[in-house]
Amino acid sequence: QLQLVESGGGLVQPGGSVRLSCVASGLSLDYFVIGWFRQAPGKEREGVACISSAGSTNYADSVKGRFTISRDNDKNTMYLEMNSLKPEDTADYYCAADAVTTVEHMCASSHHDYWGQGTQVTVSS
Repeated sequence: QLQLVESGGGLVQPGGSVRLSCVASGLSLDYFVIGWFRQAPGKEREGVACISSAGSTNYADSVKGRFTISRDNDKNTMYLEMNSLKPEDTADYYCAADAVTTVEHMCASSHHDYWGQGTQVTVSS
């Protein structure tokens, strides 16, 4: 059984940067397609960024050029680097993993095998 734990969220000023981390345990992330999702109050859950075991990535248009997803298999951890943050980025952020999928299908769906508990990011002055 794979367990995922997010950390790194908090209060950030507009234009600032935050790095979210997701630590996996129980199984190796080597065998999973992984991604970050977010849900703002009153909005649908949105796929933000996804990455395959080979390094292929997929980003939502709203974050492309500002966010970067990465994975460190030696540490069994994935990251989301968020730069040039906007108030619209305020949301609960979740990491997720699927054993068999593509990065395109991963980011297009909100139904996945494993989820973390979430971490809150608030962008405000």
